[in-house]
Amino acid sequence: MTTGTGTPDGMLARVQQPGEVSTVKLDPESLGSVLKRLKRAQGQIGGIVRMIEEGRDCQDIVTQLAAVSKALDRAGFAVIATGLRQCLADDPTGESMNTASLEKLFLSLA
Repeated sequence: MTTGTGTPDGMLARVQQPGEVSTVKLDPESLGSVLKRLKRAQGQIGGIVRMIEEGRDCQDIVTQLAAVSKALDRAGFAVIATGLRQCLADDPTGESMNTASLEKLFLSLA
């Protein structure tokens, strides 16, 4: 699926030529902390599934869901921040960044 700017959802975009958009491929090594956070959230989701299967209290389930949701949001912001650092390293002036696409990524986590 693509956004209105023609970039795959979840990708940062840099404008190369007027109207031409390229995506920023993130270095997997720079996302190590994000992967740890996501793996932890994956474990929490498994715990929530077990809680539901065991008929646990609604408040306990919702508390765990809120914790996972927050962890996923933080992972998303960390991915965007990593992409921004990479974009600025490639273009210190920031002139090639598609700010509309970046704004849409931030708002998608709100």
